[in-house]
Amino acid sequence: MTEAIIPLISLIALEVILGIDNIIFISILADKLPDKQRKKLRFWGIGLAMVMRLILLAFISWILQLDQTLFRLFETDFSGKGLILIGGGLFLVYKSTKEIYHKTEVSKQGPGASGAATFGKLLGEVILLDLVFSIDSIITAVGMVKELWVMYTAVIVTVIIMLVAAKPISDFIRKHPSFKILALCFLMMIGVSLLAEGFQFEIPKGYIYFSMAFAFLVDVIQMKTVKPQAPGAA
Repeated sequence: MTEAIIPLISLIALEVILGIDNIIFISILADKLPDKQRKKLRFWGIGLAMVMRLILLAFISWILQLDQTLFRLFETDFSGKGLILIGGGLFLVYKSTKEIYHKTEVSKQGPGASGAATFGKLLGEVILLDLVFSIDSIITAVGMVKELWVMYTAVIVTVIIMLVAAKPISDFIRKHPSFKILALCFLMMIGVSLLAEGFQFEIPKGYIYFSMAFAFLVDVIQMKTVKPQAPGAA
């Protein structure tokens, strides 16, 4: 039992870091909905992520087969996991780019220029990305630990942490537009990382998270030191 504690804590820490992508994506989408539906989208989005991961753990042997080569093209091996990551990466890059465009350009044309967003449509997008992140997360977990109960425990604890952290992160992003753009750029980088991993070219996630943490720190310093000018000031 004691020997499983360290792998469990390590896996929870890794799952929380990977779960940040989910929280940011859900928070940005929830911002399009009325106040009453934002909490609902966060709850269902994160809750379904837990359900997916628990179900996938029950089919662990099938999940492991996704890592096997399906075909070879231009001297690159493609697996089921790789194809899923490529699809998820393309979706994430497309969605992030579209959101940045709406935030910086379309919003200038008026409130209704970006089109109406429905709860069902946004939940569908969340479920799609949940599936991609869940498969990546489960395969990562299998590589770290062997005991199935440790994986189940890590998933449940991670989702509880995500549910607690989702609202503060969502509120912070909504109150600070510059951080929303930063978060979208972060998601775009994750999308590129998924694409690269799908093509058997792995970009160390530590580089991505460090660069985004540095950019976040710079944005915080700028927010604290640069005071907005009063209207009519020279």
